[in-house]
Amino acid sequence: MLAELLAAWISRQRWFGGKGRPIDQLSIDSDVELTPGLRHLIVAVWQDDSRDRYQLLLGERTELPDRLNHALIATIDDIYLYDAAHDPDRTGWLLEGMAHDETRSGLRMRHVPGVEIDTSPRSLVLGAEQSNTSLVYGDAYICKLFRRLIPGINPELEIITTLAARNAPHIAQPYGWIETDLDGTDTTLAFMQEFLSNANDGWDLALASVRDLYASMPEVSAAEAGGDFAAESERLGIATARVHRELAASFPTDVVESHEVKRMAEAFRRRLGRAVAEVPELRQHVGALEDAYHQVEQLTNEVFVQRVHGDYHLGQVMRTPTDWVVLDFEGEPGQPLAERRALSSPLRDVAGMLRSFDYAARHLLAGHPEAAELEPRAQEWADRNRGTFLDGYVAGGGRINRGDAALLRAFELAKAVYEVVYEARNRPTWLPIPLAAFRPR
Repeated sequence: MLAELLAAWISRQRWFGGKGRPIDQLSIDSDVELTPGLRHLIVAVWQDDSRDRYQLLLGERTELPDRLNHALIATIDDIYLYDAAHDPDRTGWLLEGMAHDETRSGLRMRHVPGVEIDTSPRSLVLGAEQSNTSLVYGDAYICKLFRRLIPGINPELEIITTLAARNAPHIAQPYGWIETDLDGTDTTLAFMQEFLSNANDGWDLALASVRDLYASMPEVSAAEAGGDFAAESERLGIATARVHRELAASFPTDVVESHEVKRMAEAFRRRLGRAVAEVPELRQHVGALEDAYHQVEQLTNEVFVQRVHGDYHLGQVMRTPTDWVVLDFEGEPGQPLAERRALSSPLRDVAGMLRSFDYAARHLLAGHPEAAELEPRAQEWADRNRGTFLDGYVAGGGRINRGDAALLRAFELAKAVYEVVYEARNRPTWLPIPLAAFRPR
């Protein structure tokens, strides 16, 4: 009975990855009592002969406070069952377990050696819940519950703990994690870091700068507008290069020979073909894209590869009172773990941030009555901040030579092709944003 109720509930959750497809079967693979009134569940969801597994903190109460009504799953025998991640009266076990390195029925709760965890703060779920659920404890910690479970150590845990051991800058300090065995493999269930309570989101700061420019007189340039972001973009470039250097020093690196680079260009071309078939607006830009990919195929030099962020954009960085901090090193959550841990060119991250600057510049134009008049200002803002970011990246030790520039452009255009398909499927009014990437610069 519980499995049937969970199947009906889980399909409505934002973090559920199988939306739009019927659930053929849900089974409970693991059910561990953590404390009275709190159970940890791992459930397997079958859809179209494929299986995904998710974790759930299942709360039990004889009375449910109004503040938890939104988290209700079902009622069985006068017992309210609910998503206890939203219940600060139950989530203290996360802190307690990590602080004391507890192990319960295969759940291993650990803290980073040398740190102490204050178990007194109460939790609050962040509102921007996506593929994971993040709990903030006071102004001290943020704990990310990985809802969809993939066997293996999460790249974010692996990277952040390794960089912290080197005293690397530009990261939020790690405090602890929770793991279990899944298919005989150590698998990360949760990861807790320092909560940057006095920091500002990079995307929000960039949008504030764009708003200031749009609100200024037409003759005022992006450099003269009150919210000019260029200095911050340059500092972010320096920070990005430093993070790449730390990753290269901490994990294996390699070089990719020219024939492998050609395979990369072929993969870009195949994705373009599929995208054009789905979004006809791309067809007029195929020639320019083919030229960019051909430039990569002509490269004869080896390409340096290393561990990278993998999903880098303005929403993944925070500006503290002293500097930029990079977050969310888990890569693209929808990709297989092996791909997220694979070595890649650091230019992939650089390209992701360049695309993010374009998005920030044009985000406010979607549906704007004066979009056509503001487009040149958007382009000016994007060009200025892209340029200063690249200047900072080079100043910070990042390498972009002539051959690298061709590869960077190909990465950027391939990312824009992906964005075109995404926007066409999910936000058609935003389609002009990635399409603008194919204009000559």
